[in-house]
Amino acid sequence: MSLPEVVSRSEWLEARRALLVKEKAATRARDELNAERRSLPMVLVDKDYVFDGPSGEVRLLDMFEGRRQLVLGHFMFDPSWDDGCSSCSAGADEVSDGLVRHLAVRDTSMAFVSRAPLAKIEAYKAKKGWTFPWYSSFGSDFNYDYHVTLDPAVLPAEYNYRPVEDASPGEAPGQSFFLRDGERVFHTYSTFARGTEATGGSYYYLDLTALGRQEEWELPKDRSDDVRAALPNFES
Repeated sequence: MSLPEVVSRSEWLEARRALLVKEKAATRARDELNAERRSLPMVLVDKDYVFDGPSGEVRLLDMFEGRRQLVLGHFMFDPSWDDGCSSCSAGADEVSDGLVRHLAVRDTSMAFVSRAPLAKIEAYKAKKGWTFPWYSSFGSDFNYDYHVTLDPAVLPAEYNYRPVEDASPGEAPGQSFFLRDGERVFHTYSTFARGTEATGGSYYYLDLTALGRQEEWELPKDRSDDVRAALPNFES
């Protein structure tokens, strides 16, 4: 990977100020996009999903813990695996008690759901030292209905709102968001693939560095056309 050009401080300031104009435009565009996202219609969750938790069976309503909103991470953990997905684990490592507390101040709870049986989830969670709520959807339609477990034998394969041709059964990452109105639960939003990066974490810090994420897709277009063709189509 080539390093940036070395210039004088005054030249750097000129380039930085030009970039700041674009950054401010992107910030305003993001604000507008967030407002449009908040105005999306929502869907009543009328299926009675049952999950396994450390204290027994729970439902989506229970995961709110009395709060108005629920942020739900779809953690890739197939029932046949002994450990959870390494990429999902990297993201989960950044979910601190402080983050969960700050969400709670805004009447929002956070939890994770995987298809692995609860015993495997609890063992892996203990090994990683995590404290956030994590439930098992084993035996439930939940993962299939929210298109984070792909199996054409169960439902037509779809990921990131697009059909997946010749899909093999497997797990996929995502995040879903729910709103509670009394005893009713509504699905307001889901995001998949690179859309999950919008929650920040180490990727966004790396985006501000000179070397970036140090992944092949970041190469300039004239150097990466053939590289992009070989990578999974997980860009949103």
